[in-house]
Amino acid sequence: MASGPRAMGPEDSVRTISPGRRSDQVVTTLTGDTVAAATLRSTAIPVRSVVASPRPVKGKADREVARRRLQLLPGSQAGDPGAGVEEEEEEEGPLLSVPEEKKEAQPLPPVCVSPMRGMWRDEKVAVYCDEVLQGCKAEDADEAMSKYLSEKLKLKDKWLGVWKTNPELFFVKYEEASIPFVGILVEVTCKPSQNSPSCFKVTVSVAEPFSSNIANIPKNLVDEILEELEHSVPLLEVYPVEGQDSDIHDIALALEVVRFFYDFLWRDWDDEESCENYTALIEERINLWCDIQDGTIPGPIAQRFKKTLEKYKNKRVELIAYQSNIKEDPSAAEAVECWKKYYEIVMLCGLLKIWEDLRLRVHGPFFPRILRRRKGRRDFGKTITHIVAKVMTTEMVKDLSSDTLLQQHDDLDLALDSCYSGDTVVIFPGEYQAANLALLTDDIIIKGVGNREEIMITSEPSHDSFVVSKANNVKLMHLSLIQQGTVDGIVVVESGHMTLENCILKCEGTGVCVLTGAALTITDSEITGAQGAGVELYPGSIAILERNEIHHCNNLRTSDSSKSTLGGVNMKVLPAPKLKMTNNHIYNNNGYGVSILQPTEQFFIVAEEALNKGAAAGDKKDDNMLSKVMENLNLEMNNNKIEANVKGDIRIVTS
Repeated sequence: MASGPRAMGPEDSVRTISPGRRSDQVVTTLTGDTVAAATLRSTAIPVRSVVASPRPVKGKADREVARRRLQLLPGSQAGDPGAGVEEEEEEEGPLLSVPEEKKEAQPLPPVCVSPMRGMWRDEKVAVYCDEVLQGCKAEDADEAMSKYLSEKLKLKDKWLGVWKTNPELFFVKYEEASIPFVGILVEVTCKPSQNSPSCFKVTVSVAEPFSSNIANIPKNLVDEILEELEHSVPLLEVYPVEGQDSDIHDIALALEVVRFFYDFLWRDWDDEESCENYTALIEERINLWCDIQDGTIPGPIAQRFKKTLEKYKNKRVELIAYQSNIKEDPSAAEAVECWKKYYEIVMLCGLLKIWEDLRLRVHGPFFPRILRRRKGRRDFGKTITHIVAKVMTTEMVKDLSSDTLLQQHDDLDLALDSCYSGDTVVIFPGEYQAANLALLTDDIIIKGVGNREEIMITSEPSHDSFVVSKANNVKLMHLSLIQQGTVDGIVVVESGHMTLENCILKCEGTGVCVLTGAALTITDSEITGAQGAGVELYPGSIAILERNEIHHCNNLRTSDSSKSTLGGVNMKVLPAPKLKMTNNHIYNNNGYGVSILQPTEQFFIVAEEALNKGAAAGDKKDDNMLSKVMENLNLEMNNNKIEANVKGDIRIVTS
């Protein structure tokens, strides 16, 4: 039969629970008429089987009817409450409706609020590294988590919780955004288990009063699905509810600790690789998660990481599923496909590992680097001076020669985009942002006019990088660089040579980084606030530091001893970088004033005791003790004042 659209009545509504409840606990009511219409629309859709079960299920026909009552999309009903529902011809039987005497499920009670949400990163580190894992290896992490959870479950063998499960168990068709899960109030009975916590099972039964986030879900359907599951569901799908004794809060916290571990800290490759200090690795991942949550890592970059992690997990599942479908010896095509999927996983795994370490994260291949080519000089051979100011006056250019070619810009990005090799960019007081500072490929001079404190260039928080150079010779003068949000080094010299003269560098991420083969000269400048070292020299780099102040660096909290040493200047050797330091003041850094990272203890002839004695740096009798180190490293250190650094002044660290 067919009929026209039916007007919606007062009984056709979507009811929500009180505002104090979680947004994912919206209670949806499906009325009889709308359910009937929905059933007509979906008669051609096959009903999804709940579980593959060889045994006969009592009342299966009744269950199929009940499940079809849930085929209406609650989201569409909520989004268009005044729209009519068009009925179509029924193909499989009479109209279905919910019996009038059917009672609605009660709204779900609130679940225990997890203390994990309010923990500081140091508290999280203490829970996982000191309490749960206690220095265990990666292959023993499952056992450690199992032991921790089992001890907590002994506190109470029966309690009430909300079972949150996949809607596919109940719905043939639904909108994922409107129904993220089906929640049922259940009574939980715990039994000790020796399995991995991610596989823990508990016995559950529907609790009274019958409660769900779907108001008119049939109770008999829930009972029958639980019967098919033999009343056994994953423990991590159950969330203890409020209003029970204090032991339940301890169990709720333990469950959150385990969920957080497997959702954010555990990696599939952990037990496949040898890791000497697994807890230090876990701490790095906690720091990464906290950096994402508190905005230290900008949102767009955090999304890139999350997508990479999700893609890795999906590719791994795809490979396992593909291999399981190969029943006999794989054909050549199947073997090639397996290797293809495997190498995709390896590549994604490598990118994720880069994120485990802050310094790799910001200087590794995860970030796309400068892609544009050098422009070189203009065809007519002339250079241009670009004036960056809102308005240009004759006073601004009075010191320039009469034959100087000028262009005026009110935007620093436009000025940089217009530059060719040999050009000069002159910036007048004000606050500027410029994404093109991360794309320096031509030999230019960028200088401020006036007090350097008044010429402020800030980074764009959503960008990966701030100042990055691949030019043969770039010079920045009389400027203040203020890093906001970017996790890359405040200045990164990838190749060629860069000069910083009379600049202030206020860091939030890592400091000034000179990569292998690149060169840097810094004079009369100030560097402060870096998470790692103020100046970091990679193997084979060259740096000249004269009359600079480097202070209050290494704000990165970590238990990794190699990173806790970072402070004013850090050098990675083999091959050793070349460094000349004269008349610098390096003070109040959280690590050492100068740290030297060497690959083996035998790399230097100088004994560690001698170096420690020379760390005071200033006594004439100590100069001989440091001379061998400076000779091996091509170090020239003259008249530097290195003082009040937390760890000490100079230190060799063995990686």
